[in-house]
Amino acid sequence: MINSNRQPVLNLLKTSKGQIEGIIKMIEDERYCVDVLKQVLAVEAQLKKVNLMILEQHVKSCVKQAFEAGHGDEKIEEVIELLGKYMSK
Repeated sequence: MINSNRQPVLNLLKTSKGQIEGIIKMIEDERYCVDVLKQVLAVEAQLKKVNLMILEQHVKSCVKQAFEAGHGDEKIEEVIELLGKYMSK
């Protein structure tokens, strides 16, 4: 992932890390379950966004380059496999 998307992805991951640390503290402090669940959902949403950002960049760079080199079929299979895993969640 060598591009302009690197910093936004890192920022989201660092934010998620902070939220996960907050969730751990909430559990240690025996906070209300619904409040903990809401925070978990927020982290999941951020991680999904990160996943899509990385996938977008992969398609725009690696997959594009593979097609230009004449061997894009392998990258297509790779992306289809990833999407299958993503959609089965």
